[in-house]
Amino acid sequence: MHQRKDGRWAGTIEAGWTSRGTRRRITVYAPTKREALQKMKAKQREIATQGVPDEQAQQTLTVKAFAEAYLEHRQATTSTSSSANDASNLNLWVIPTIGHVRLNRLGAQHIRAVQNAIRDAGRKASTIERVHVVLIKMLKTAVAEGHHIPQAVFAVPKPRRNESTRGAIPHADAVKIIATSVRTGQLARVLVAFLAAARPAEALGLTWGAIDFERGTLDISWQLKTLRYKDRANKSGGFIIPEGDEVRHLYLAYHLKRPKTAAGKRVIPLVPPLRDALLAWRENCPHSEWGLVFPRENGLPQMEKSDVRAWRDLCMDAGVPEYDLYEARHTAASLLKSLGVPDEVIVRIMGHASILSTQAYIHIDAAQMVRALEGVAGRLGLEG
Repeated sequence: MHQRKDGRWAGTIEAGWTSRGTRRRITVYAPTKREALQKMKAKQREIATQGVPDEQAQQTLTVKAFAEAYLEHRQATTSTSSSANDASNLNLWVIPTIGHVRLNRLGAQHIRAVQNAIRDAGRKASTIERVHVVLIKMLKTAVAEGHHIPQAVFAVPKPRRNESTRGAIPHADAVKIIATSVRTGQLARVLVAFLAAARPAEALGLTWGAIDFERGTLDISWQLKTLRYKDRANKSGGFIIPEGDEVRHLYLAYHLKRPKTAAGKRVIPLVPPLRDALLAWRENCPHSEWGLVFPRENGLPQMEKSDVRAWRDLCMDAGVPEYDLYEARHTAASLLKSLGVPDEVIVRIMGHASILSTQAYIHIDAAQMVRALEGVAGRLGLEG
């Protein structure tokens, strides 16, 4: 601790060595010796909890500048949908609101400003919660990279989202949808949702080679996804494939992508109503050079929005509310639960990792899944 010629006090903290091999020192300044000592203690506590700041970390770096670098890294290391969601949340709400603020000057008021901007735009509580999670995750990454973020930022509580309105389709409406799908030629697609609990991307990525009619199994191990081009102006340059992802290119940006978790890869029993519907559909479905079960009329990979539109039209034809396509999957889970099916069997059928992660050694007999799904088929009025 020493007093400078201009009267200000300076306190120096030894912080190891620089990349050049010289001693690294962090200095704080204050008009009085007492204030300088307080600043030194605060800086020492900060170093103890957050580590020594990266010597390359720029103290003037703004939220916008860091967000741009962060998104570039996310794009290269995470799934297309995940990085796209992060980009949407940061570009739409965070950067326009607090992008000009320096990282080391952020405060709780800036986090609340982002929340207020979303609220003032009339968006739902779930949007506020989602953006908050993305923002805090980004700022924690900044800390890990050596940037100083005031702790008050992380003390702001996560906003509470409203209860989800997505749930199971009422039994009577589910029966109407299935009955109508017989008439419209959509029975196979509908039963893959109700009796295989397949997510939309899993259904659209299903291939005939994944269905073993002799053994009576349905292998749900791929999802139909679109990947971003490295350069949209030069599409021959390939695609951005996140590290660790296993993909198979089909057409243009369409790819088959493996789930990252083991629970997402599952083999489902082919119960008789689903088997019969798929066999009938195989005789009439459009030819696909990739063997897709549910392609477009011209055989190309089906677009997600077209799949959703077909489902909504089906609901309208059936005279029921316009349910979310995911709610067919929720219905499967609800019916399995109502039938008294053990949680671990439901998890295996649904492809959730939650229970499997804590009961890794539970063995599920295929016969248990068959009985469970046959029970669902019976509840939906489907005969084997």
